[in-house]
Amino acid sequence: MTSKRSDAITQGFERAPHRALLLGTGIPRSEMGKPLIGIATSFTDLIPGHIGMRDLERFIEKGVHTGGGYSFLFGIPGVCDGIAMGHKGMHYSLSTRELIADMVESITEAHRLDGLVLLTNCDKITPGMLMAAARLDIPSIVVTAGPMQTGAGRGGRRYSFITDTFEAMARYKAGDIDEQELTSCEEKACPGAGSCQGLFTANTMAILTETLGMSLPACGTALAISSLKRRIAFASGERIVDLVREGITPRQILTREAFENAIRVDLALGGSSNTVLHLLSIAHEAGVDVPLELFDELSLTTPQLASMNPGGKHFMEDLDAAGGVPGVLYQLGDLVKDNPTLSGATVKELVASVDSVDETVIQPMNNPVRQEGGIAILSGNLAPLGAVVKQSGVSEKMMKFEGRARCFDSEEQAMEALMGGKIVAGDLVVIRYEGPKGGPGMREMLAPTATLMGLGLGDSVALITDGRFSGGTRGPCIGHISPEAAVGGPIALVEDGDVIRLDIPSRTLEVLVDDAEMEKRRASWQRPEPKIKKGWLSRYAALVTSANTGAICKAD
Repeated sequence: MTSKRSDAITQGFERAPHRALLLGTGIPRSEMGKPLIGIATSFTDLIPGHIGMRDLERFIEKGVHTGGGYSFLFGIPGVCDGIAMGHKGMHYSLSTRELIADMVESITEAHRLDGLVLLTNCDKITPGMLMAAARLDIPSIVVTAGPMQTGAGRGGRRYSFITDTFEAMARYKAGDIDEQELTSCEEKACPGAGSCQGLFTANTMAILTETLGMSLPACGTALAISSLKRRIAFASGERIVDLVREGITPRQILTREAFENAIRVDLALGGSSNTVLHLLSIAHEAGVDVPLELFDELSLTTPQLASMNPGGKHFMEDLDAAGGVPGVLYQLGDLVKDNPTLSGATVKELVASVDSVDETVIQPMNNPVRQEGGIAILSGNLAPLGAVVKQSGVSEKMMKFEGRARCFDSEEQAMEALMGGKIVAGDLVVIRYEGPKGGPGMREMLAPTATLMGLGLGDSVALITDGRFSGGTRGPCIGHISPEAAVGGPIALVEDGDVIRLDIPSRTLEVLVDDAEMEKRRASWQRPEPKIKKGWLSRYAALVTSANTGAICKAD
């Protein structure tokens, strides 16, 4: 290593003011020649998935200094999607992904850091940090803080966040459980530190980060409370110093092959549909062409190998014990492409090191959960630029469905109708003006989708939206409909009573209204006033692109 980025603030007489300020932070003069490593920590008391990070920060610091670097912590904000769900707060979730990427970029460039350890866990923080790593293209390594254990109940019952909160709320409303049971669920669903227990967005992104090669082996599934997670944190701190010395940067890792592997693993596990948005946005920052259609192309040849909660029976602790990400890659066999990882080993070398896999959790290719991957991309006259469905969470009965449209121009209107018993079998709920621009922020629809399931309507009512879903969503729910209603997409033209046909095996989503009538409706359609006209969200709405391109912010 001949020169470092940090030389711009540590070397030469003209940098005396910079050194004075650095000395003011407490760094010894003897350490200034070492690689300066930023630890971007998203620690907060507000998110269960992040409350344990103070501990991991210490182990990362120990690793950096053991490796021969010098570390500086800096803070990055985060939003808990579960707490932000169902009210104004959800407008701020996806949009913070852009802020997080921008903040990591800003601090790193302003202080000329040589490398980054990105400490993250929950939904939008992980993709935001990966976007920053790809954009900056300086040595970077990600430490995801790990999933939460399930809550323990009598008779071996295991409690988890989505099933025992959002869906339990609807079961209480339907009279299936009493107040005592609801309170018990509430107290046991989140027993401690970590991201929520199923294969929701946070855990899916942690798994995909490891698959991409941007975190060390086992990081994606190691539990938040485990000593293994501490050791991974320490090893990541050591490794980042080597990466700086070796000049290994994210764009050497984030190749087309890496993204294809990540999509394969996502499909094999039946992961969150939000990963479509996030992988597209990370690929954009890395300069890699990953079109939306690639998800469907790979889905047709990638069997689903695990039945993961919320649609299935296994939790993250089961997947970790069964072999984790290396175990999934092992089972996928020749479908996996070789590629370098930040660990120093290639993907194929990591797979070759796997000695056993628990096939009751990660099933073999010749005995899959289902023949296709967990995510499908639909299109048709209602979604000319595409729509996304997590088909792993849809029952066989609802893979094909025709329903009468019940249109709502916000999530709140739809929830009022659901809780008021106004949605009945045969309806198809349309929630629009909730896209990236229209929301703004493309709110997650976990409350209405979980309510749908909790009310026992999952096999008789479908839901479509230009918004998106939580990783915890299951049931016949189609999101990311593009173009969105706010820019005049066909979903804006649907009227109550229109028949909508959903055919997942054929990948189509259509409203059965003739073209002449749709054009007539288009001629009278008027763009509604923005829901939010000031602050960050108004600027976000002006800059954000469509969901089919990842809902990224572009200045042009």
